[in-house]
Amino acid sequence: MYQKILFIIIAISFISTNVHAAEKKKEPTHNTYEMLNLFGEVMERTKAGYVEDISDQKLIEQALNGMLSSLDPHSSYLDAESFNYMSEQTKGKFGGLGIEVTMENGLVKVVSPIDDTPAAKAGLKTGDYITHIDGQTVIGLNLNEAVAKLRGKVGTKVKISIRREGAKPFDVTLKRQEIKIQSVKTDIKKDDILYIRISSFTEDNDKAIIKAYNDTQKKLNNKISGIILDVRNNPGGLLDQAVAVSDLFLEQGEIVSTRSRDEADTIKYSAEQGDISNGLPMVVLINEGSASASEIVAGALQDHHRAIILGEKSFGKGSVQTVIPLGDFGAMRLTTARYYTPSGRSIQAKGIEPDIKVIPAQVKPLENHALTLKESELSGALKNEEETKTNQKEKSSQKQEETIDDYQLSRAIDLVHALSLYRTNMKQTKFEETSKDAPQ
Repeated sequence: MYQKILFIIIAISFISTNVHAAEKKKEPTHNTYEMLNLFGEVMERTKAGYVEDISDQKLIEQALNGMLSSLDPHSSYLDAESFNYMSEQTKGKFGGLGIEVTMENGLVKVVSPIDDTPAAKAGLKTGDYITHIDGQTVIGLNLNEAVAKLRGKVGTKVKISIRREGAKPFDVTLKRQEIKIQSVKTDIKKDDILYIRISSFTEDNDKAIIKAYNDTQKKLNNKISGIILDVRNNPGGLLDQAVAVSDLFLEQGEIVSTRSRDEADTIKYSAEQGDISNGLPMVVLINEGSASASEIVAGALQDHHRAIILGEKSFGKGSVQTVIPLGDFGAMRLTTARYYTPSGRSIQAKGIEPDIKVIPAQVKPLENHALTLKESELSGALKNEEETKTNQKEKSSQKQEETIDDYQLSRAIDLVHALSLYRTNMKQTKFEETSKDAPQ
């Protein structure tokens, strides 16, 4: 009995000692009201003692942006002007230079230039760092402030200083334009491949792709060999369009899920039945400028084994931003969740690894100085009755090869043709096996 009492006393003493030790280690905390009072005091002292006169509105907006942008690179406060600009951008029309940027190490980093814009025409590349805008350093600016300096009236010019890996720092002067994005462009490659280029995910991308597919089917008499979906240097855009575009080529299954800190708020987006291409061979082109919505599409088609992903590892932006309007005061953009591919992979900071890695390259044909003769060049050689057709096809092929200076795209074209040939051979084999098994 005494031993039991002694054991309880020792246990209580041990617990008490640990509690006191934990209290000593615990940092002093202040309640919310004390911290708000501190905020008010700092604001008043700043307003009264700062070297230049500054308005209450600017101080508060800077404080709000500092609070949000300190959380992660994609959360921020948007004043009314910035909010309107962002709304125009998702609708495919806005003014500026045509680059998607983020902040990294105190500098403005180019995520990707948008096709057919001043930035793309000037040769800006993914990974470029903007160090100065009109001669003023960007260090000390937040992202919204830097973007505001890059924007301006249509027709005005802005000089930016660029640092690029492996190159000397250089300046570029760009003329601001009203950016009208044709976010979906299509073409026919090698007479039978539908090429779809998506430069950003804006409203009605899915409708544009459906129309392009149907028009191409009519033009080629339902003889499309395959599809190339190019989302290189695509900075992302609307989540619902990433889901809709993925859904066009999937029969069923999950496309993407978003998970916040509360598991109950997990949202899963799934495909509806029906692949517009009926399973045609498909290749998706990505690179380090493919971000956010682009990575959702690539990840979904990769996990469902619907397409082969070719190119370079993507950017790795796998977080969800919710834009919360604040009336006349603009809006706040807050990171609220992470993206996950159908197999449960997080895109954040990892990106999408291509199935086939292909880096940009320049390919030149080797000169052949050897004396070689073809059968057709021999004296008295028999002619081929299909010679005329063959020559026409060869000329057409040579003409297209001359216009292709994109090595990654060239590899994608070859891969689609290989997949199409394999698909045709498999169908033929199954047909022959079925014919053998049929009663004679």
